[in-house]
Amino acid sequence: MNPSEFIKKFKSRYLWGNLCAMALVVVAVCAGVKFGLDVYTHHGESIAIPDVRRKSFADADYLLREAGMTVVVSDTGYVRGLPPDCILEQSPAPGDRVKSGHVIYLTVNASHTPTLTVPDLIDNSSLREAMAKLQAMGFKLTNPMFVEGEKDWVYGLVVRGRQIKAGDRVGIDDYITIQVGNGQRDSTEEIDYTDAPELLPEEQMEEVGDVDEFQEIHE
Repeated sequence: MNPSEFIKKFKSRYLWGNLCAMALVVVAVCAGVKFGLDVYTHHGESIAIPDVRRKSFADADYLLREAGMTVVVSDTGYVRGLPPDCILEQSPAPGDRVKSGHVIYLTVNASHTPTLTVPDLIDNSSLREAMAKLQAMGFKLTNPMFVEGEKDWVYGLVVRGRQIKAGDRVGIDDYITIQVGNGQRDSTEEIDYTDAPELLPEEQMEEVGDVDEFQEIHE
């Protein structure tokens, strides 16, 4: 192809028409991608998260979904005095602004009182060791009950007037009374406690641990 023929083809309307068509296609594709991304990511959209704490799960689920959000129950807790399935916490916090479809994580109140497993403490630990371990696990304790035996040695555990042993499960609202020796018996003598003494009056109970994970809110 000589130079004159090349210049002639370069000036042809067909060539320029094709180039313009290609440019328009590129522009249209770019605009479509940008518009699609804005729609997909809800660009510029902002929704305030409603406060659903202390509402029932059914009500909270309805309100959040009506606002265009996704609901996920991420955890359960226990607050005495609040009804089962009551919303204890939500994340993100109420009032935060998010896009439509954002996931809201809820913590709901347990439908029954949680229980804890009693550790092996009887006849193998001191009062100080037993109290420290029970407190760390979240149990509630009354004042110790002194019985005849080696001083400060644990001889039994009592809940609601009933002897309990390692492996039993105790509700977190129940109080454990530790039966501890008063030093009036030698450590080599055997002791058999078959009848559980009565617990101390509730007003004399000393709570040494708090297992509630959330603070109860009163209106």
